[in-house]
Amino acid sequence: MTLQKNAGAVRRFIRLARFGAWLQNLPNKIVPPPFRLMQIGSAFWQSRALYVAVRLDIAGALADAELSIETLAERVAADADALYRLLRMLVAMGVFEEAADKRFKNNKLSSYLRLDHPNSVRAMVLMHNSPEMGRPWFEQLEQGVRNGGVPFELAHGQAFYDYLDANPEFDALFAQAMDSVEALAGDSFVTDFDWSRFERIIDVGGSKGAKSLAILKRHPRLKALVADREQVIRGAAQFWKDQGEGAALQRMSFEAYDLLQAVPKVHSDKDIYLLSAVLHGFDDDTCIAALSNVAEAASGRDATIAVMEMVMPDNRADQSTASFDMQMCVNTRGRERTLAEWRRLIDVSGLVLQEVVGLQTFGKILVLRAAHCTGEMV
Repeated sequence: MTLQKNAGAVRRFIRLARFGAWLQNLPNKIVPPPFRLMQIGSAFWQSRALYVAVRLDIAGALADAELSIETLAERVAADADALYRLLRMLVAMGVFEEAADKRFKNNKLSSYLRLDHPNSVRAMVLMHNSPEMGRPWFEQLEQGVRNGGVPFELAHGQAFYDYLDANPEFDALFAQAMDSVEALAGDSFVTDFDWSRFERIIDVGGSKGAKSLAILKRHPRLKALVADREQVIRGAAQFWKDQGEGAALQRMSFEAYDLLQAVPKVHSDKDIYLLSAVLHGFDDDTCIAALSNVAEAASGRDATIAVMEMVMPDNRADQSTASFDMQMCVNTRGRERTLAEWRRLIDVSGLVLQEVVGLQTFGKILVLRAAHCTGEMV
């Protein structure tokens, strides 16, 4: 029996996403090629302008007010003329709004840069534009493309996750950015998948457990165990308490685990493993090792495994999916994978792909079971 919910809405989302991808490529059709190439070649100007605006916390300083450039400059400790020119560019990009007489206020886009916005992407912008993430793109991308190396490792001398372990400040920023992924992906992972069939989620690599918490709020009979690196989940319960979380948090527990060593074992066939955006950061061999650990922990209980990842098209990827894959190429030995590539890894790991559940976002949920299980392959 399918775990898919809201199938009609998912199909409509897919059609809209295709239309959006077409619109995204429209400038390539109507802008003269030399000028279009210059636009693309200088796109990093926009990302850097946005990054500085977030570093200055302009959105937070504006809050719900409309301020003169002089007042705003005083609040963020900046030069008024330089700040005006920065904001003029951002307004032209559609971020912030300018009124008469050099007065500015937040608009729909810039409000998502506020720390107090429930769907803030502030940490994501800071993380992606940080020196740690920027150096590999600027300094080592060409070398990585030429020799197949990982630009992040070439720039920093360490693998990405080793670097996180050794740099607590950047690790904390990365964790904050991962906790804000819901602002990008929405809550369709909650609404488009039938979690009501289960009693406990084992959230492997779930950071502080934001996804589990969102699911538990919709399903009061569910419990969740969040398993991640010690430094990630240390203080997670207190973090959610400080955020004012109550009843759902009482049904969550947290344990330190290394996915590549072992994962928590299931208690019954009503348990479901959740691995959300974990495997795309690994190369194929590491993926197989991780999935094999999950398969072993699930053995004997016929538990379900939900792998939430992007599924790349076989060809003609849109700009968003291709960009996500390139981010993996720059920072890790992982990749975004096609369905055929996922199938191969799943099969080698002693699992079977039972269903692909569509979501109203850029990801899908691959439903896996132990190889001895029966069920229709998708």
